[in-house]
Amino acid sequence: MKISMTLAAAALTVFMCSGEALAAQPHMHNALTALMRARAELVAARPDKGGHRVAAIRAVDAAIRQTKAGIAYAND
Repeated sequence: MKISMTLAAAALTVFMCSGEALAAQPHMHNALTALMRARAELVAARPDKGGHRVAAIRAVDAAIRQTKAGIAYAND
């Protein structure tokens, strides 16, 4: 769990260093930060949720990918 949270924090730090994307897209950045925090909370939750926790993690992962893709698209 701590490793996943550390990796998420590291990824966010790298992303935050891109400066230009953050300045141009504050709402997308805020959404990405919220998604990464939500993912960390889901990972930290007790695993027995009838498969719903795992499904939620997958959905958040997809949302993170889409948010990053939207940021990249807008920066091209």
